[in-house]
Amino acid sequence: MPARQASSQLVKMEPMSANKGQSFYVTTPIFYVNDAPHIGHAYTEVAADVLARWHRQRGEQSFLLTGTDEHGEKILRTAAANKVSPQQWADKLVEEAWLPLLETIDIQNQDFIRTTEPRHEKNVQKFLQHLYDTGFIYRGSYEGNYCVGCEEYKTDADLIDGEGAFAGQQVCAIHSKPVEKLQETNYFFKLSEYADKLLAFYEANPKFIQPDSARNEVVSFVRRGLEDLSISRSKEKFDWGIDIPWDDSHITYVWFDALLNYITAIGYGEDEEKFASLWPASVQVVGKDILRFHAVIWPAMLMAAGIEPPKQVFGHGWLLVGGEKMSKSKLTGIAPSQITDTFGSDAFRYYFMKAIAFGQDGSFSWEDLSARYQAELANGLGNLASRSIAMIHRYFGGVLPSAGEFSEDDRKVQQIASDAVSAADQAISDVAIQDALTAIWTLVDELNNYITVQEPWVLAKDEAKRERLATVLNTTAEGLRVLAVLMNSVTPKAAAKLWSALGAGLGSLDAQLLGDAGRWGQLPAGATLAELEPLFPRIETDATEAK
Repeated sequence: MPARQASSQLVKMEPMSANKGQSFYVTTPIFYVNDAPHIGHAYTEVAADVLARWHRQRGEQSFLLTGTDEHGEKILRTAAANKVSPQQWADKLVEEAWLPLLETIDIQNQDFIRTTEPRHEKNVQKFLQHLYDTGFIYRGSYEGNYCVGCEEYKTDADLIDGEGAFAGQQVCAIHSKPVEKLQETNYFFKLSEYADKLLAFYEANPKFIQPDSARNEVVSFVRRGLEDLSISRSKEKFDWGIDIPWDDSHITYVWFDALLNYITAIGYGEDEEKFASLWPASVQVVGKDILRFHAVIWPAMLMAAGIEPPKQVFGHGWLLVGGEKMSKSKLTGIAPSQITDTFGSDAFRYYFMKAIAFGQDGSFSWEDLSARYQAELANGLGNLASRSIAMIHRYFGGVLPSAGEFSEDDRKVQQIASDAVSAADQAISDVAIQDALTAIWTLVDELNNYITVQEPWVLAKDEAKRERLATVLNTTAEGLRVLAVLMNSVTPKAAAKLWSALGAGLGSLDAQLLGDAGRWGQLPAGATLAELEPLFPRIETDATEAK
């Protein structure tokens, strides 16, 4: 099991490349431990994991960070309702729900950060002290509407009219629950000074916020002006958080604590060599509901500390069930295991990356999941692999035959394979995972069509066409090799099974570089292929029974 556990000058960043040895650092948000994870959380985890695995397959030093956010009033209230301490509650949820999630959906993370860990807490205090010493933090008073669910003060524009039990009240637009009127003396970060600097940074780095719709929203928000940010709460209100280092009567406001996980986990404050090797992050994947924190507050914090902002913040859309955002509180949350217990982790990963354009909202349905599993995975890729390898066993005793002279049809397969590699790789660079899979499926579809047209079962009946049969089956095997490499990041279990059957003499699947995947003729003729386990076993049950 993998580990679970600069200058503020506005310079234009260079685009990401695929150079071997280059670092690729991707993060997920850290998730609140007030409840168990649902498929919305898993969706984010899978997307970040696919990106990390793909860049590692490029030969880059790839590092995926995920973790849990364990401070704040919401956690304190949840723990109290369950009659345990906040730490006991956090420990229970992490061990029983959040770490097992990573196993359930096959996440290959390099670290798992918890905000209650000493490595985080002490370096948050270092960061705070630095900003206080340099004049970016001051003491002041504030009165406003506070949403405990968001751990955020809300403006009037962030509120909507309540319905049902909350009719006649103003409620948070995200949580649909009433806000609380608070008046406090807290410490504030001078966020208002950074509006022009942030706008200049966005202009110099147009890919910093993606997708473009998210960028436009953030730019419009910042242009309206920024208010200074409350970064502490008095212990008279609640005490579950990191002490403000110069005033232990206050604790750090949860977002100023939480955002710093992205640097405390990689050595900020204590391992500068590791920090320098990974920061700035390549992509920070977040849900669109927390985009402003990551695209406005976070880069401003880093600029104030003299640290370069991340290269990109990507705000993905919501998973919708019945037209509403996935939510435990609204009883629309679906546990990932409800899907993986029937369809497996590979199908879970493929479905959510293929069915929803990353960056847009998307609806989940059991019927769509079942249909895609049968049509695209079981019948598309799975049947292609099983019948191709079965024919090599049937007609050549399991030994990969040498190819003869290539026909126009053979060369078309080779070209489509090469194009699929290039297009998928570019799509991943653009954080367009759905487009990458669409590109990969051009090869799946072409190979299925190729077999239908070439009719190797007919060629096998004519000894004079033995060489042509060998060429056709060699071509399908090579195409499957390319697919194993391309799908390793998305469906790692199925890709490993396919590679075990095909990849004799080529080394491990993880060692196959994506940039070389399209080079034809890598499988050694004469090698013995193993039997292939079913990649995507057929599921006879009705889709609704999977619930």
